[in-house]
Amino acid sequence: MGRKSAKGKAKKQKRKEESAKYAASFAKVEAANKIKDPLDLVAPFRKYDRKGISLTIEFFRAEDLSQTLTDWVFDLTKKNMQKLYEESDWGWKDKEKLEEMTEEKALYLIAMDKDSKPVAFTHFRFDMEWDEEIVYCYELQVIDEYRRKGIGKFLMQILELLAYKTEMIKVMLTTFKSNKMAESFFVNAMKYNLDDTSPEDPVWEEKEYKYQILSKEIKPKPSSKPQVPREEAMQTSPVKAASA
Repeated sequence: MGRKSAKGKAKKQKRKEESAKYAASFAKVEAANKIKDPLDLVAPFRKYDRKGISLTIEFFRAEDLSQTLTDWVFDLTKKNMQKLYEESDWGWKDKEKLEEMTEEKALYLIAMDKDSKPVAFTHFRFDMEWDEEIVYCYELQVIDEYRRKGIGKFLMQILELLAYKTEMIKVMLTTFKSNKMAESFFVNAMKYNLDDTSPEDPVWEEKEYKYQILSKEIKPKPSSKPQVPREEAMQTSPVKAASA
């Protein structure tokens, strides 16, 4: 009975700890979602001046996108991704994709040129993945004329910095295995790895998953320990004082 009781207490304690951990993680996500403009946390990254181009990065919630911008992010995504979706078992459906891109939780960073013309964007969210607080990158799209100019990498670096500033533990994303250019970018250039949640192809079936989940862990902020006044430190070190 004593053993059973101890086991029951241990399980209860574990559930309590897991519940507390989830609550803490969820609170971080909620706090991040309430930030009016996350770019305020990384102000120097509002400007991109490299490789002969000058861009401004702007933050939008999906609900604040103008109809013109909503159409633009959707049309660019469709142009770049429809074929890949259709080659997978997901298929492409305009309505479903537009609904996903305009959900309340959808957040956007959009790169604008000097004429306020959009040239690249990322759709991302502060969210929970299982019991972990994360930034999920849903889309990273760049118009043809601005590819290979570093803007995609720059937008991903902003997401990683935002994850760090808001204490998310990693940045996650999904890529199609057939999209070798995206895979090379994320794995080789951005140093993302296969996430533990990425599905594995079953060895006993012919089925093969057409997508993979990649992630990069974000090192946590150093914990700020309160500085102990020198006088107090001397008073609380009796052993050292005695040996002096």
